[in-house]
Amino acid sequence: MNWDFAEVNPLSDSTGNFIGAIDWVAEVIESSACGIPGIAKQLDATVTDNSPNRIVISTDPPYYDNIGYADLSDFFYVWLRRSLGSVYPNLFNTLVAPKAQELVATPYRFGGDKHEAQKFFEKGLGKAFEQMRDFAHADYPLIIYYAFKQAETDEPSPRSNGHPSPEGLRASTGWETMLEGLIQAGFSITGTLPMRTELSNRAIASNTNALASLIALVCRPRPENAPSATRRQFLNKLKQELPQAVAKLQKANIAPVDLAQASIGPGMAVFSRYSKVLEADGTPLRVRTALQLINQLLARWGLIWFEQYQFSEGRYGDAETLSKAKNTSVQGLVDSGILNAKGGKVRLLRREELPKDWNAASDDRLPDWEATQYLIRTLDQRGETGAAELLAELGDRGEVARDLAYRLYSICDRLGWSQEAIAYNSLVISYPEIARLAARAKQQPAPVQQELGI
Repeated sequence: MNWDFAEVNPLSDSTGNFIGAIDWVAEVIESSACGIPGIAKQLDATVTDNSPNRIVISTDPPYYDNIGYADLSDFFYVWLRRSLGSVYPNLFNTLVAPKAQELVATPYRFGGDKHEAQKFFEKGLGKAFEQMRDFAHADYPLIIYYAFKQAETDEPSPRSNGHPSPEGLRASTGWETMLEGLIQAGFSITGTLPMRTELSNRAIASNTNALASLIALVCRPRPENAPSATRRQFLNKLKQELPQAVAKLQKANIAPVDLAQASIGPGMAVFSRYSKVLEADGTPLRVRTALQLINQLLARWGLIWFEQYQFSEGRYGDAETLSKAKNTSVQGLVDSGILNAKGGKVRLLRREELPKDWNAASDDRLPDWEATQYLIRTLDQRGETGAAELLAELGDRGEVARDLAYRLYSICDRLGWSQEAIAYNSLVISYPEIARLAARAKQQPAPVQQELGI
């Protein structure tokens, strides 16, 4: 474990001193005191208890395999047990912190088997959510606070014939598992709201890639008689309701990087209102696929980031918050070659910074943003003929790149970025001729190879 802060003198007057810590706690108690005594119990959230019905639940669940709280607790537990064991014997009746029932997907507890660790986490999380649904007060939503740092799996996206999705985006196991567990437990997700939880003067923010916010998932029980829907019906409802919901969020002046995450809420609200959404072959539509369909109606990661920062640096936490909404990760975008992330800062690479030896045919992770920037650079350096050669390699991705150039030009024009706007305008204007040259090149017969025999 690496500590990310310096030790402080508890007897000083500086930040982190003992009196200051006591003052923070006292202020919370004074502002929240309501005359009703509080009760704390250590219980297994997956097992039915004699807890009263109709309670308000607001919880911060485990983060898949990110943090082993029980292991970390041993650092403090052994000392607390010596000093408070006689005061709270039920809490300190073991030599170290209990670990067998801890809901984390740590492979080493399962002989290094990641699959078994994942099954344990998913099963336990599902049971916990089912318990919450049984005890939750009908008049108040269930609130889940989630700050899972986005990571990706190598599993291809659904309906992609075994290949990475066009955006080069893969699935986040932790984020997807959280949504899947809530829906399977009978909840409907009605909102996803970003919450800024880190102070601007936090030491970790200045030198490492740290999260800046967490997401509050707002959930309510789904009616027992909720109808099912086909994929087409789900898409039609999504197209009907999502734009209006996004427009309301924009009026609330939510930052673009947070807007993307908040917009997932209305999209998942449509998906999770149904008992199930069926594919054409009758199989259930997966949460991962639903997220991808929602994202298709929202702007791409690069588009949103560009609108707020252009090619300037932004905070890593903002980028990570946005990446959750786009079902990708900051590291994944770095690997794709469009982003630089270092020292807690993130920025899009300029066209002149993109690799000179790049080859479209060998790039197995090609975001639309990257394809658009390479087309513009090739057009500038090699003219329409060179751009046509690249377009022939990109295939149908060229049309997507042109549409993206339209949107990027609109952003640049609106924000007064005239020099950058010229680049996107040039691609749009030249595209018909580039496409014609690319089509003609495809129609020309391949050169005949003469065979010499003996």
